[in-house]
Amino acid sequence: MSIETVDSWVSHGGRQGVYRHKSEATGTEMTFSVFVPPHLEGTQLPVLWYLSGLTCTHANVTEKGEYRAACAEHGIIFVAPDTSPRGEGVPDDSAGHWDFGLGAGFYVDATQKPYAANYRMWSYISEELPKIIAECFPADMSRQAISGHSMGGHGALVAGLREPGRYRSVSAFSPIVHPSSVPWGKKAFELYLGEERKDWRAYDAVQLIEDGHKRKELLVDVGTEDPFLHEQLCPEALEAACGGAGIGLTLRRQSGYDHSYYFVSTFLADHVAWHAARLKGD
Repeated sequence: MSIETVDSWVSHGGRQGVYRHKSEATGTEMTFSVFVPPHLEGTQLPVLWYLSGLTCTHANVTEKGEYRAACAEHGIIFVAPDTSPRGEGVPDDSAGHWDFGLGAGFYVDATQKPYAANYRMWSYISEELPKIIAECFPADMSRQAISGHSMGGHGALVAGLREPGRYRSVSAFSPIVHPSSVPWGKKAFELYLGEERKDWRAYDAVQLIEDGHKRKELLVDVGTEDPFLHEQLCPEALEAACGGAGIGLTLRRQSGYDHSYYFVSTFLADHVAWHAARLKGD
């Protein structure tokens, strides 16, 4: 597979890169970032995926996330995809709203026109990009974990529940846990997936759990001063679903923190360490 190196820097003894390629899934060029920590030649390293939130690109966590020291310490590759297709001809929100369209792919495969041709982010993160990572980087794809923030936290929870054999561990920051019931999610799902709510269930963490999808454990951090906590995120819905299904949810309500990368960067190294403990061994 052909990828282009856009930028590359040495950091914490490893290499932080930004890459671009032509995506078959989205029909556009896609950009992503990868941090490869220092390692012995010929060794393969576990992979931690990080899915970003509304309005973001790969750059938000790459520039603000403060994960590289922890990834270097624990020997983990950190992969950050973009949040949507981009480019000329890619449809956006007709009214220019920030919570839908460009930068807001919601990690679904859209089925509705005009979005279905390009907005295939589920296929991109679950099929196409993993093949690139396996081919182009020293990645041990038998040891993968996933995390994300806000819309990306939604994506991480959905991916972890739908593909429990792929991801050894799952965490999230400020996730949209029940998108079918909140304004951000309802708007996106109706436009991407149509009005049939049964078609939304495959992309809703709470409903996936209700439908029998399970994991042993989940780690979720939310900020008590997050302005979206009660209207959009609703962590109590995930708490109730996990309680009913016997899933070990560690839900940490971090006092005083908001929805920003000041919050994410404070606890991201802690998440890396938590995943590292679960990625050890064969």
